Amino acid sequence: MERAKLRQGEQEDAAAAAAAAVAGGEQHSLNGHCEGGRSKVARCRESPGEASGSGARTPGQSGHSSSVMESWKEERTRSVEDNEMSLPSIAAAYTTILRGLGEDPQRQGLLKTPWRAATAMQFFTKGYQEKIIDVLNDAIFDEDHDEMVIVKDIDMFSMCEHHLVPIFGRVHIGYLPNKRVLGLSKLARIVEIYSRRLQVQERLTKQIAVAITEALQPAGVGVVIEATHMCMVMRGVQKMNSKTVTSTMLGVFREDPKTRDEFLTLIRS
Repeated sequence: MERAKLRQGEQEDAAAAAAAAVAGGEQHSLNGHCEGGRSKVARCRESPGEASGSGARTPGQSGHSSSVMESWKEERTRSVEDNEMSLPSIAAAYTTILRGLGEDPQRQGLLKTPWRAATAMQFFTKGYQEKIIDVLNDAIFDEDHDEMVIVKDIDMFSMCEHHLVPIFGRVHIGYLPNKRVLGLSKLARIVEIYSRRLQVQERLTKQIAVAITEALQPAGVGVVIEATHMCMVMRGVQKMNSKTVTSTMLGVFREDPKTRDEFLTLIRS
């Protein structure tokens, strides 16, 4: 009888300990801690990649570093026909927005606003209709020139992909040719294609540099963007005079401090 009671007591203690472990495991998992000896419940809350140790990432984790950049030969994602087909639905969406803001889309001043806004947005994002290879194919020339080429103060207008408000500023581009040069106006065209998309400035800077690198195979490329973000000026912190500066240095612009310094000095002069 005493042995039976002892076994029953041990079983009850074990059950209590297991329950405590499960509760502790759930708490640790919910708080995002990674401690040893977690329960099965805690392990079940991990992503499949973490649980298996395979390193697989769940959607939404930052595993996109290798796919962020678009190739300079990338196909268009939108055509003129797409614009025509989507215009009515975009205009209807703007009508809904106007109503949601407390306005009357039928009053005189707003009757054509949804269509105007829809066509304007398509123009602001016309970079989706173009691809770099169409611009550069007839403008790459063999030339025995190996000194730095710089085009600075290229006007840039884009749209913040987080708030759909403007970004505007200037782009400075420099590259060190490797027996091939690019028509100067094409550098501005590259800026136009990538900036006329929904963007963040960091990605825009790198896209321009990578496109030039893939097209010309130069010894190095440097891109600097100075821009004002209306999402910081008109809303949020409302800092009127703030500017964001981003840079991408590839090849000798990254590896050689003297080359990088020469480029930075020249764009500031």
